[in-house]
Amino acid sequence: MAYIAIMGHGTVGSGVMEVLLKNKDSIAQKAGEPIIVKKILDKRSFADLPYRDLFTMDPEEILDDPEIKVVVEVMGGVEPAYTYVKRALTGGKHVVTSNKELVAEHGAELLRIAKEYDVNFFFEASVGGGIPIIRPLNQCLAANEISEIVGILNGTTNYILTQMRLHGKTFEEALSDAQRMGYAERDPSNDIDGYDAARKIAILASIAFNRAVNYKDVYTEGISTITRTDMIYAEEMERAIKLIARCKDEGDKILAMVAPFMIPKTSPLATVDDAFNAILVRGDVIGDVMFYGMGAGKLPTASAVVADVIDAVKHLKTRKKEIWGEENCEVIDIGEVRSRFFIRVAYNDRSAAVDVVRDLFGEVNLIFCASPEVTGEFGFITREEPEANLNDRMAMLNDNSAVKKIQNRIRIDDKL
Repeated sequence: MAYIAIMGHGTVGSGVMEVLLKNKDSIAQKAGEPIIVKKILDKRSFADLPYRDLFTMDPEEILDDPEIKVVVEVMGGVEPAYTYVKRALTGGKHVVTSNKELVAEHGAELLRIAKEYDVNFFFEASVGGGIPIIRPLNQCLAANEISEIVGILNGTTNYILTQMRLHGKTFEEALSDAQRMGYAERDPSNDIDGYDAARKIAILASIAFNRAVNYKDVYTEGISTITRTDMIYAEEMERAIKLIARCKDEGDKILAMVAPFMIPKTSPLATVDDAFNAILVRGDVIGDVMFYGMGAGKLPTASAVVADVIDAVKHLKTRKKEIWGEENCEVIDIGEVRSRFFIRVAYNDRSAAVDVVRDLFGEVNLIFCASPEVTGEFGFITREEPEANLNDRMAMLNDNSAVKKIQNRIRIDDKL
C-alpha cells in the first residue's frame, strides 16, 4: 500500500478525500496498490468527519514521515504552500498540486528540484481543473509543434457573461448570482480582473512552447467593463463576448494575453456557457483539438488531483519527464499586437461623430443598433492595426467635440 498526505481540507481537499474513499477499489486497481491517506494538514478541526483522527496542525508530521511517499498540496496561495512543497520534494516525496498560484510563480523551480531529487511534481489540476490538459500537452500531443492555445479558462467569468447574455442581467447582478452559487469568492477580483486566467495561460505557454513565460508579463484585462449594452450589440452582430486567454508562438517572442473578445457564434468557444471551460490547442500535425468540461469545482478538480495521485503512486520509483522551458521568453508588448476593435461611441452630433471616426480610422464597419434600449450612440469595427496606433486614435476620438465619450472597446476576432 502507498501512504499519502493531503495538505488542506477546503473545497478541493475535501473533494480529494471524497473521491479517494468513494472509488478506493477502482483507484487501487489503477494504481497497482491501495492508496491510504495517513495525514491531513489543516488548522481547523473536523470532529464530525469519520476520518477526523487523520487531521494534524503540524506540517512536520507529514514532511518528516518516511512512510508518506506522496504529498497532495491543495491549500492554495503561494505561502506556506511553496515552503511545504519544496520541503517535500527535497525530502524525496512526490508532490501533486492543484495550486495555480504556486505553479505559475515557482513551477520551473519546483520541476528543477523534482528532477534533482528524482521525484515527480504533478500539477494537472492547476490549469483546467477537471479538464485534462497538462498531460495531453506533455504526452498525447508531443508529436506536434504547438502554434497557439486559446481558451476560456475561468468558470466564474464565463458564468457571469452567460448570465448577462442569456438573461439580460447587469454585470453586478450576474456577479451577485455567481457569488451566491459559490462560483465567485467574496472578493472576486482574481477572477473578474483576469489574473486567474493569466496564471493559467502562462503555465500552458511555458509547457507548449518549452520557454518559460512569467505570468506577470501576460497582458491582462478583466470583464468588469462589459455591460448589457455590449451584449445587445454582440447579439445583433451574431457574436458572443467571452474572456479569452491566448498564447501564440511568434518566433523569438510569444504573444500571451487575457481579455474580453467578441467572437463569431460559429466559433466552438462561443457555445461554452455557464461555469464550463474550454481549451483549444492548435498543432501542426493534428490541427485543432478542444478540451471541454467543468474547469473548477470540488469534484471536477478533485478528479484531476486524484488522477495525478494515481500516476505518482504508479511511478514511485521512476521519474516522469515534464516539459517546462528553462529559458525565459520575451512576451510581445500589447502595443505591437495587431488587433481589431469594436468601439462604442456616444455622440453630441451623430453626423459629425461619424465623419470624425472615418477621418481617424479610415473605412470602418459602422453599426447602428436597432434595439430601443440603445440610444445616443453607435458602434464601429476598426481595421486590423497595431494596438498602439488604435489607442492613439481612440484618444483623439475621445477628445473631439462631436463625441461625448467612448463607451467601451472590445477586441474582435473572427479566427478564434
